Amino acid sequence: MSDLGELDRPGTPASPGSSAAAWDGRSEEWLAPEGEAVEDTAPEDALSAGMAQEDGTEPCPEQPADGTGAAGEPPLPAPALTSGPAAASAPATAPVSEAAPRRGAGDPVKALMHRHRDLCERAVDPLEIAAGLEAHGMTDRTAARFRHRDVFSLAEEMYARVPRDGDRPARPAPAAAPRARSDWALLTLLPGALCAATVTGLRLTDGQTRLCLATAGVLAVLLALCAALRRGPLSPHGHAHPGSLGAAGWTCALLAYAALGDGLLRAAMNGGPDGLPTGANDGPWQLTLAPPLTLVLACAPAAWSAHLLTVGARRRLEASRGLEEFTASVRPLVFGVFALFLCALTALTGLCAKALGETADHPRTLTLGMLLFLARLLVVHGSPRLPVLLLGAASAAETIAVATVFTGRLPGCGFLAVPVETLVAAWGPAGVPTLSCGAAALALLVHASRMLPRASAHARTDQPC
Repeated sequence: MSDLGELDRPGTPASPGSSAAAWDGRSEEWLAPEGEAVEDTAPEDALSAGMAQEDGTEPCPEQPADGTGAAGEPPLPAPALTSGPAAASAPATAPVSEAAPRRGAGDPVKALMHRHRDLCERAVDPLEIAAGLEAHGMTDRTAARFRHRDVFSLAEEMYARVPRDGDRPARPAPAAAPRARSDWALLTLLPGALCAATVTGLRLTDGQTRLCLATAGVLAVLLALCAALRRGPLSPHGHAHPGSLGAAGWTCALLAYAALGDGLLRAAMNGGPDGLPTGANDGPWQLTLAPPLTLVLACAPAAWSAHLLTVGARRRLEASRGLEEFTASVRPLVFGVFALFLCALTALTGLCAKALGETADHPRTLTLGMLLFLARLLVVHGSPRLPVLLLGAASAAETIAVATVFTGRLPGCGFLAVPVETLVAAWGPAGVPTLSCGAAALALLVHASRMLPRASAHARTDQPC
C-alpha cells in the first residue's frame, strides 16, 4: 500500500488465533466499508498524490504505527518526512479519540476566487460573476472540474464565499434603468446634419468650389462619426478593442463605394470612365448620394436601438437566476431591436431618395445598413473579430467586382468579367453591393443571435448608456 494514510493505521493480529481483544477501537474504524472512504476522499488523495509526484517524493511504504513489522519481522526505519504538500497532508501519528476526516491539499474554488478577486468583490449577484466567468471562456464542462454542474452554480458558491460586512445586503435592490444622456443623443445627430449640409452644397456649387466643399464636408462627417462612436451606446464597453480600428476602416470603404461604386461600375461597363467624378448628374462618373446620406442619418436610430438593447439586457440580467434563463429572455430582445432599426432605415431610405430626386434602391441600402449595424453591435459588446472579417470581405468583393470588369478588357481575359456582367444585366450596378453586403449581413445576424444573448456580452461597465 502506498497511501500516506497507512502510516497511521493501527496494528492487526499477527495470527488467526489471536484474540478479538487485539482489535482496539481505532482498528475497528478501519473496518468501515472501503467504498465510503474512497468516495469522499478520492479526489483529495488524487490531488495530493499528484502534488507529491510533482515534488519528486516517493510514496511511503506501509508500516505499523509502533514501528515493528508484522509476523516478527525486524522493525523498519521511520520514513523521512519531506516538506511540501505531501508532508502537510500526512496524518499525525499521535493517537486520537476519533478519526478526523482528511481534506484535500488545495481548494480549487478558492484559487479561482483569488484569480478573479476584483470580479467577486464588485459583483452584486451570482449572475454577474457567471457573466464574468463566461467572458473569460468558462463553460459548464470547465465548471465540472470544480465539482459544479454548471457555471452558475460555481458562481453562486463564489458569491457566497466572498466576505461581506454584516450591514451589507447580500443582494441589493435592482438599480434604476440608465437614462439616455443628452450629450450622445446630440452627437448622433451631428453626422447626419453635416452630411445633409454637404450634399446640399454639392447641388448648389460647381467647379473648384464644389471640390473644396466636398473635401471639407467629408472630413467633417468623418470627425463627427468618430465622436458619435466614441460616446454613448455605440462606443465599445471598457477599453477599445484593436479590432475597432479595422472595423472603422472597412466601414469607410463601404460608404465610399456606396457613393462612387455604382457610377464607376456603370461607366466601366460602357467602356469608361472618361474622367474623374464632378458631382454633376451629366458627368462621366455619376455620384450616388442617397445611400450614404441615408446611412449617416441612420446613426441616430442605431444609437437609440443599441441603447434599448443595453437597458433591456441589464434589466433581464438583474431579474434572471441562471444563464439559460437570461439567454432565452434576451434573444427576442435582440431580434426586436434589429427589426426596429430596420424599420427606421427603410423610412430614411425613401425620404432621402425622394429629397434628392434619386431612385430609392432599398435592397442595396438596407443590406449595407444591416451589415454596419450588426457589426457595430458586436464590436460594442466585445465580439469584433468576425465583424471585421466580414466587413473586409464585403469591401473586397465590391472592389474585385469592379477590377474584373477592367481586367476583362485585356486580350484573352474577357471571361473574367462574365459573372459581373451577368449580375449587372440582371440586377443593375446595385446588384454587386446588394449581394456582397447581404451575404455578410446574414452571416452576422446568425452570429449575433448566438453572441448577443450571452450574459458576458452585457456585463456591467462604468460607462453610461
